[in-house]
Amino acid sequence: MTLVFPLPAPLLRLLRSVLSGSPRAVRGAGGDGPPAINELYHARRLSLVRLAVLMVDDLPTAEDIVQDVFAALYRRHGADLAGVADPHAYLTTGVMNAARSALRRRRSARAYVPPRPGLAPAAEDEVLLGQGDREVLAALAELTVRQRQVMVLRYWSELSEREIADVLRVSRGTVKSTASRALTVLRGRLGERR
Repeated sequence: MTLVFPLPAPLLRLLRSVLSGSPRAVRGAGGDGPPAINELYHARRLSLVRLAVLMVDDLPTAEDIVQDVFAALYRRHGADLAGVADPHAYLTTGVMNAARSALRRRRSARAYVPPRPGLAPAAEDEVLLGQGDREVLAALAELTVRQRQVMVLRYWSELSEREIADVLRVSRGTVKSTASRALTVLRGRLGERR
């Protein structure tokens, strides 16, 4: 058998406000001063975590954000929070700012594309190459991508200017000027090394 006792209306309002995280619930008994950090934490933590979860869509990150904001509030104003006019606004603003920062960090991390690892030549390839061949390959590596494409297609694949233009989908004039600039760069680089 369960007995149910009706609770007085003021006590019901107080309990509802505590469960919903309302700012009124954590004021001192007289309602005159700011709440202590412990009372504020117990009253507002859950609602702030919910707010942070809605922002970052990740419960562990949201809990970390709320913890960090409470820790910053404590470090800055102490346990009695005497220097804070409205700790609820301070906490809400802190959670929103920290959530935005977390989202910015995520966006930056997702945008980062690590550089492709360079291809390492086989050991026997290095041995078979002469010093002159190594110099030419090093000079080719210093050209732009388009210049390198034109030079390889022209001198390695032995394509004509028209064929190179068709392969790269550029005009013949672009092929001629690119080849001329690439040869100038290669002559300068290879002439410096010799």
